[in-house]
Amino acid sequence: MPPPPHRPVRRPTAISCPALLAGALAALNLAGCAEPARTAQPAFYRELGSPTARVDAEAARATISAYRLNAGLPALALDPALVAAAQQEATAMAASDRPAQAEAVKARLARDGQRGAEANLSAGYRRLAEAFSGWRDSPQHDRVMKTPGASRMGIATAYAPGSKYQVYWALIVAP
Repeated sequence: MPPPPHRPVRRPTAISCPALLAGALAALNLAGCAEPARTAQPAFYRELGSPTARVDAEAARATISAYRLNAGLPALALDPALVAAAQQEATAMAASDRPAQAEAVKARLARDGQRGAEANLSAGYRRLAEAFSGWRDSPQHDRVMKTPGASRMGIATAYAPGSKYQVYWALIVAP
């Protein structure tokens, strides 16, 4: 009896095209690693030129502390009393529509028991990023951020809608 005719055996293939396989794997990988959409702007860049806007004190502390750590100085802790003092100064500057003098603020702080405190008082910066960069680039303000014995800080802003500056800043660091 003659052998049966030879027919090639067809094996089923799941995917015959390597490019299709690579594309499917890439799509699955990307779908699993997609970052969720951000709904809010980072605090470092948040616009503070409005009546309800406030600087994120923790974001400011983290930024200034990282800067200090890079300079070999210890990180700072937020101090509620210094935050309140900074808010009082920022609000007073906004009400009078002019920056205060750091020496006068330091004298007030010393009378209130905050000896050795240093202060950065500014106006016109609309974002934490701008204030930090301005302070870093000013030798006098940079010295305050890098006060060697400082371990605590407070920071605040106040808005003055009719002012050419609009946003007033107070940063206080203390031992």
